[in-house]
Amino acid sequence: MKKVLQDYLWLALLAGSIIGADQYTKYLVRINLAINETWSPWGWLDPYARIVHWKNTGAAFGLGQDYGTVFAILSLLVSLAIIYFYPQVPRQDWPLRLALGMQMSGALGNLIDRLNYGYVIDFVSLGRFPVFNVADASISMGVVALLLGVWIKDRQQKKDALPLQEDAFGEALMEDSTAPAAAELAEASPAPEVDETEETAHE
Repeated sequence: MKKVLQDYLWLALLAGSIIGADQYTKYLVRINLAINETWSPWGWLDPYARIVHWKNTGAAFGLGQDYGTVFAILSLLVSLAIIYFYPQVPRQDWPLRLALGMQMSGALGNLIDRLNYGYVIDFVSLGRFPVFNVADASISMGVVALLLGVWIKDRQQKKDALPLQEDAFGEALMEDSTAPAAAELAEASPAPEVDETEETAHE
């Protein structure tokens, strides 16, 4: 029970940090910019990076517009599933734990917007890339963490299998080397001599 509580405490701290940053940055955008209004500290930077108060009724990065209710239900179901299965993930599998925590945090951050406003507030605009927010970035970084975990686990499995292969190869070499030695020893050993006087006496 204590282990489960510790797991949920870590998840709560991670989710609280990400959701807090997401909601605070959206609050600043909401009170300082009208919808569709943009801001950039320097004019030359505006074509490449800017802040825009964007109303998103779809999923992350503006995908699936006008399906906000569907995405809200999916976000809730995904978050509940992560909360349920999170303690079952081994602690040494930290990339998976980090990935699940970041994806849940992003889903809940955008879910709060949908429940409060009926849409998600996006504000980071980079070039022609779809406008996004901190929650979207958290979901994407969660995917990166998941892929990193798969890569680390694959490398570890190969590393663990290497000594076994080396041992098997060494045993095979030892068997191959002892066989010729035994043959040479057999050839070098003289055949037992027969005492001719004993054979004559028997006759």
